[in-house]
Amino acid sequence: MPLPTQSLLASHVITPNLVISQWLVKPGECWAVIGRNGAGKHYLTQVLTGKTPLQTGTLSHGFTKIGLLSFEMQQLFFEQEIRNDDSEFMEGTDIGTTVQELLQLPAAMPPELAFLGLDPLLRRGYRQLSSGEARKTLLAWQWLQQPDLLILDEPFDSLDSEARQNLANFFCDAITRQSTTLLFLLNTLEDIFPWHSHIAVLDHGELLVAGPAACILDDPAVRALLEFDATLLPAWPEPLLHVQPADPLVRLRNGTVQYEQVPVFQGIELEIRRGSHTLITGRNGSGKSTLLSLLTGDNPQCYGNDLLLFGIKRGSGETIWELKQQMGIVSPALHRDHRVAGSALEIALSGFFDTIGLYDPVQPSQIRHARTWLALTGLSGREEVPFKQLSYGEQRLVLLARALVKQPVLLILDEPTQGLDDINRSRVRHFLEHLASQTTTTVLMASHREDEFLSLFTQHLHLY
Repeated sequence: MPLPTQSLLASHVITPNLVISQWLVKPGECWAVIGRNGAGKHYLTQVLTGKTPLQTGTLSHGFTKIGLLSFEMQQLFFEQEIRNDDSEFMEGTDIGTTVQELLQLPAAMPPELAFLGLDPLLRRGYRQLSSGEARKTLLAWQWLQQPDLLILDEPFDSLDSEARQNLANFFCDAITRQSTTLLFLLNTLEDIFPWHSHIAVLDHGELLVAGPAACILDDPAVRALLEFDATLLPAWPEPLLHVQPADPLVRLRNGTVQYEQVPVFQGIELEIRRGSHTLITGRNGSGKSTLLSLLTGDNPQCYGNDLLLFGIKRGSGETIWELKQQMGIVSPALHRDHRVAGSALEIALSGFFDTIGLYDPVQPSQIRHARTWLALTGLSGREEVPFKQLSYGEQRLVLLARALVKQPVLLILDEPTQGLDDINRSRVRHFLEHLASQTTTTVLMASHREDEFLSLFTQHLHLY
């Protein structure tokens, strides 16, 4: 019997990284596939989109056009834009593909997508977008292709609370109209909404269970898969380096950044003293990432600001390497820039040298230290896996280990839990609370997530 239009049936599917005994998605259903980082959601998308052939089994569906939104796709598009950058052959800067060109729009956004707030960004190049802005742009791009199945891998991640709710309302309306079948790949129960009718659970590359949402969510075994137990972590290592920094660590007076005479922010006053853990909040596009890039020296406008780092005034002859020796950094931009070859262990070791990629000889003590931090981030046994072959969430954990190997004076975190499951979000919160109980590291973090607004943050800067 032929399958109904727009349904999906997987039976006895086996690939090198995925096993599905039986899975049926019927028309009108909205599925969320839940799994931890590395559970196999990436391999599921590869199978559904036909990029990975089956070893055994059958996969049948009535979809003629399948769309995909994922962090991996976001990264691939960025790398493509980098390869096509012609700035060195032209006067000025090649901004690359603009949002308007990508979306192939003659004018403004369609009314149904106006909630994404992309109209002010239409003339901006994709490479110039924040992580959240790029995510919303690629969602609009996929939606405008009018797929009959749209696979959404962590669509709510990196969005502020208002954008998250607007997107949820949009999806709810789309499901009601049944204009497109939506399949969500999620790593946190928080992102399951009442309109998710069904849930499937992936773990270690196997689809364990699938059925109505209420039944799955009531299963204690499912919830146990996403529970964190700090008692299972290895012992916290002693720092290899001991630095006595100047105080304050950071002092910014009348901080201002603007592009083409349009301010991103202006008049920012910020002072961070040792032990004064600081939280930065604000909607997507308010300038949180730009502010942090100013402090890390990755934004050239740092030289035009009254900025003091570790007692050194920017532009006084210091090198950025002198400053970064005292920093550990995790950010979407740093993640995006890791396009180099290297294993998880090599990337973690590069944190001792503040390089993207490992180019310096390492000491046995540094290797032992990096292995300990990879174990603390839950990556024991994954040390030799190439960084680019890890899932997006596992890559983020490697970068967290990279930032922590030297237990820096200032730990700068920009949406550090982006792409992480509930267990690893809890792991990061545990790390932050432990660091706050020590005297070696001061934390500066930008986040949208209310569960990350921890009591350890004694200073709060909100950007509008």
